[in-house]
Amino acid sequence: MSCTTRRKWLGQWGGAAALAWVGVPGAVLAQPEVNAAKIELLRLWRQSGGALLIRHAATEAGLGDPPEFALGQCRTQRNLSEDGRQASRALGAWLKAQNFQPEAVLTSQWCRCQDTARLAFGQFEDWPALNSTFAGQGDPAAQQKALLTRLRGLPKGRTEVWVTHQVIMTGLTGAYPSMGEGFLVDRQGRLLARAALAP
Repeated sequence: MSCTTRRKWLGQWGGAAALAWVGVPGAVLAQPEVNAAKIELLRLWRQSGGALLIRHAATEAGLGDPPEFALGQCRTQRNLSEDGRQASRALGAWLKAQNFQPEAVLTSQWCRCQDTARLAFGQFEDWPALNSTFAGQGDPAAQQKALLTRLRGLPKGRTEVWVTHQVIMTGLTGAYPSMGEGFLVDRQGRLLARAALAP
């Protein structure tokens, strides 16, 4: 497939929705398989409990945040695009249709993560351990330690959503998520399943 054809194909589905994996690194799946990956991830999550890490939904163009970035001031940050907002609402509607509600929703303090959580789940709790460590921000080692400590302490069967950033998810699992993609991890932070959650 040429680069031009690939870009056209991805554009038809949307970046996050075109990419979904469950134990198949690097595989690009068609829409029916994207839906199957979501369903399989949810099945495993119901069965095993644990944390589902979600990279925030699609954003405005850019990398990182503007130079004037400040926590608590969304106008200084790179925020969700309209596609990202719609995808977040759709994720919440899909989970509701599956009769599933996580027991806790934790997020990074970045507005794009908070908005993803708010639109999908209606409520959330800030957890600084999920904050971005991109470009020298935060304390990667301390934050990863906090994630693993909480994972290992989760009661059996408890389900939590953690809305965060690519650097956090990659730091924990070694895998690279697309925007709107979810990683289900075990209590050691190992990747059990992954799926594009945005439609």
